[in-house]
Amino acid sequence: MRNKDTILSNIDWLTTTLYLLLIFMGWLSIYTASAGDDFTGIFDFNERYGKQLMWIILAFMLAIIILIVDAKFFSAFSFWIYVILIVVLIGVLFFGSTVAGSKSWFKIGSFAIQPAEFTKFATALALARYLSMLNIDITQLRTKLTAIGILFVPAALILLQNDTGSALVYLSFSLVLFREGFSGLIIVMGIVMAALFVFTLLIGEYWVIGGLFVIGIFTYLIKKKWRKQLKLLIGIFLMASAFVFSVHYAFENVLEPHQKTRVNVLLGIEQDLQGAGYNVNQSKIAIGSGGLSGKGFRNGMLTRYHFVPEQSTDFIFCTVGEEWGFMGVSVVILLFLTLFIRLIFLAERQRSRFSRIYGYGVVSVLFFHFAVNIGMTIGLAPVVGIPLPFFSYGGSSLWAFTMLLFIFVKQDANRLNVL
Repeated sequence: MRNKDTILSNIDWLTTTLYLLLIFMGWLSIYTASAGDDFTGIFDFNERYGKQLMWIILAFMLAIIILIVDAKFFSAFSFWIYVILIVVLIGVLFFGSTVAGSKSWFKIGSFAIQPAEFTKFATALALARYLSMLNIDITQLRTKLTAIGILFVPAALILLQNDTGSALVYLSFSLVLFREGFSGLIIVMGIVMAALFVFTLLIGEYWVIGGLFVIGIFTYLIKKKWRKQLKLLIGIFLMASAFVFSVHYAFENVLEPHQKTRVNVLLGIEQDLQGAGYNVNQSKIAIGSGGLSGKGFRNGMLTRYHFVPEQSTDFIFCTVGEEWGFMGVSVVILLFLTLFIRLIFLAERQRSRFSRIYGYGVVSVLFFHFAVNIGMTIGLAPVVGIPLPFFSYGGSSLWAFTMLLFIFVKQDANRLNVL
């Protein structure tokens, strides 16, 4: 049995080590992407690598504070933390500053902070607290609607800030709901709707409707159980058809012009290598040019001379690909995957239901960021502007990811005290 009185002896060192490795590799990538030829020292706060180093130090201090605080604090004040950050999100809509088209920042002089990043861990806490309450029955419709509401409120407020990428992150919590007993039908419906959306844009609604009709006929003829539920089958077909006919309206009236262009470029409907598709095209060139072992530290031409926009933030992964090649990229991906597997293992060994649910929330958010960020740098996902955890430049995202992770590390360190 581990020593309950010593904080450092109780924390999971594998998770902490993976965090430190990712932080260090991320800082090196930011340094090589932002440092010029006139190097003035790593503590030059006029440069991005200098600012990031300061934010890393502050992130370490945040982690230590979290480890010192009583683990029960986070469950006891989960709803308060959530409500406070919801109020802050509302405040951003009225008093925030617009950066890169999104009104999602508070600026005080040269200092800027993005509350939407911190709302992710607050939502994970609130969802875990609600689903772990003694009087909660997962099978009740009221419970399901309340859980979805906890996710919907911050997502909607962030969407009003015109920050689509951060709003989409809340879809990842569906994995938490599935783990806790919610029907997997929600996830299946989401995948089907995404597929219908894509195929409608690619081949048109009438072809998609025809395909659905053929699938329905085959289902009716081949599956005997559906012959007894013809009305249900017809209902599913009509709802799917209605969704298909709404795709073009939603695409034209809901998405911003730049978002529509990015989707069209991703799907190959249009080519815009000098416009919306420029970032992704340059990113793929940089990653491909790295070859097997890369060009070496500070030897990436596209990285050093800034041929890839946002290469220290959203497109930081292409810096790794160019300078360290396939081997370096594989190491980074392996580190992330090891972290995810470790967090799932830690979540499953929790004695507290609150800690387990929160742990899955941590994995879901981090994995979504990881998958979408890397996907968009290699052209497999639309460019939605979300950071790569622990790698991308930015204090808000680094602090938020650190808090998200170390609250769970603290919960795990305290698990032997839970009866």
